[in-house]
Amino acid sequence: MAAITIKDMSVSYNKGKSYVLDKLNLTVQDGEFCVFLGPSGCGKSTAMHCVAGLLEPVDGTIHFGEELMTEVSGGKKKNFVPPQERNIAMVFQEYALYPNMTVRKNMSFALETKKAPKEEINKRVDTMAKMLSIDHLLDRRPAELSGGQRQRVALGRALVRDPQVFLLDEPLGNLDAKLRDQVRYELKKIQTQLGITTIYVTHDQTEAMTMADHIVLMKDGHIMQEGTPNELYNHPNCEFVAGFLGTPQINLFTVRVTEVNGALVLNADSFSLPVPVELVACLKPYAGKDVHLGIRPSDLLITEDGLIPAAVESIEPLGDAHLVYVRIGEQVVVVKHAEEEAPAAKSLKLSPNPAKLHLFDPSTEKRINP
Repeated sequence: MAAITIKDMSVSYNKGKSYVLDKLNLTVQDGEFCVFLGPSGCGKSTAMHCVAGLLEPVDGTIHFGEELMTEVSGGKKKNFVPPQERNIAMVFQEYALYPNMTVRKNMSFALETKKAPKEEINKRVDTMAKMLSIDHLLDRRPAELSGGQRQRVALGRALVRDPQVFLLDEPLGNLDAKLRDQVRYELKKIQTQLGITTIYVTHDQTEAMTMADHIVLMKDGHIMQEGTPNELYNHPNCEFVAGFLGTPQINLFTVRVTEVNGALVLNADSFSLPVPVELVACLKPYAGKDVHLGIRPSDLLITEDGLIPAAVESIEPLGDAHLVYVRIGEQVVVVKHAEEEAPAAKSLKLSPNPAKLHLFDPSTEKRINP
């Protein structure tokens, strides 16, 4: 397997007038499951296609381990290894199985074209089919399979080639919710077992949070933040990252940092909160100014002595919890109430977890607190 190193990679479709990717720098470690995450048009699929060799950037280099795959400078190609020579495997949202071939034939076709020994082909197909729980389907054709089974065949067809890099572009998009959960679990388990360096493209933050070792969150051709799922969720470096990750979305309030009797307070129109001791130093420069306060729905607790008064607007049951939509001043926010019984009162008092406050500069949208 191989690490992937991308350096100063830019992609433009109009001769440098605008960039789909602008000086992208990234390292995906050997054996890592890396997820390119972001909204439509952010450049995540473009970046993957450059790694695959399906697109040529206008600038930058791509290495697989020590081997140079792409080198372009000022639009001039200095080195470019074609896709078929990069030892990669790709799976797309569309399964693209050969309809006239059996599952076994679909999975073995690429190895047969490389003239691999028949015994080796059968062994690798059998092993991968068993790993994907499709060994009982090897004699069927794609039309006889469910959507989840077809997707597993597509994964097996790619993995049986023993690639050094595995690339997946929204591969679960055609599956229903239950199958998506099942295939997601199987895919992560197999990737861990095989240790293949993997890049996975999705706009679904649930897929990213549950599967990734390394998330690369992108917007407008730039990396906004990268790191482990916990790092991005618990320590978002800007408002975009905080809002993109988390279901329901983070609640954001505009508050003024005010000094009262020598202590700092966060003042909103409808509530005031004391500034926790560990946040005093970073908020002192903002005294007398507005900041944005982010509180995730699971970090707003319903308490008898809460400092945030709220009026209940509606309640959504989740079975083991409830989403309580409340009005705080002129703003409607969400509280995730982790109880089987919904709150009965129409007026509540809320307490935020002081250790889980997220503060952002309104002008830059960058994180303030460490």
